[in-house]
Amino acid sequence: MTDVTTHGPPSPAKPIRHHKLTPLEIARRILFITVGAILVGVALEIFLVNNSIIDGGITGISIMSSYLSGLPIGVFLLVLNLPFLILGYRTIGKTFALSTLLGVIVLSISTYLLHPVQPFTDDIFLAAVFGGIFLGAGTGIVLRAGGSLDGTEIVAILLNRKSPFSVGQMVMFINFFILGCAGFVYTWDRAMFSLIAYYIAFKVIDLTIEGFDESKSCWIISDYYKDIGDAITARLGRGVTLLHGEGGYTGDQKKVIFCVITRLEEAKLKSIVNELDPGAFLAVGNIHDVKGGRFRKKDIH
Repeated sequence: MTDVTTHGPPSPAKPIRHHKLTPLEIARRILFITVGAILVGVALEIFLVNNSIIDGGITGISIMSSYLSGLPIGVFLLVLNLPFLILGYRTIGKTFALSTLLGVIVLSISTYLLHPVQPFTDDIFLAAVFGGIFLGAGTGIVLRAGGSLDGTEIVAILLNRKSPFSVGQMVMFINFFILGCAGFVYTWDRAMFSLIAYYIAFKVIDLTIEGFDESKSCWIISDYYKDIGDAITARLGRGVTLLHGEGGYTGDQKKVIFCVITRLEEAKLKSIVNELDPGAFLAVGNIHDVKGGRFRKKDIH
């Protein structure tokens, strides 16, 4: 006989409330977006534009449109981004759209105020390198603050829903097309220097978002989990977490060691694992951000 237990109707789910930013968080976000947008303005007016080097996305279209029409870049930055900001407001979220709008406005004003300033260098290669550095640093700061300076990402997100390509791939396709157009508007050597600046900016964005002290997650499966865990704590000063695992094929119960280290400690950790169990399974992956827990290093003697 089967025992059947009846229950009443499920209670209605509580509505999910979005976290409202505190005044301090809002001020911090405004500050970082403003600083980042000004750095991008410096990159454009002090290094790139006067040397006929463009960026990708709406910014690149704005630079070429300004060159062909004689109107300020800031006008095109604001007008061309506005339709995508409206789309972003409806599809991505109000906070992101307003943060992006703030960044675009500050960037437009920055380019207008910096336009009379003479470029720091007439050397095309130096302009591409330092323009890319300032561009990547400013864009990375804005992205970390939760905003954007270009509607290209919004377009990519929308197209991604009906496309087999990822958002990153869509952005890359769009930007390479825009950078290629620089060869027709300027010259092909300027298009190649634009690619150099774009690549440098891309790498600096990663450094700005992830930081120089990149963290790594480590997963270790070994029968000597106790010895390996103790050695990691004693010799690296890192705490470890033991997880319960089960072999998918054998069904054997396993202990899984999980810990977070810096990239400078990766070689030492591999040495510890190899010393105690050369046949252990070890997987190491990159982590962009670590918060909470006991990530702070313990004293080792």
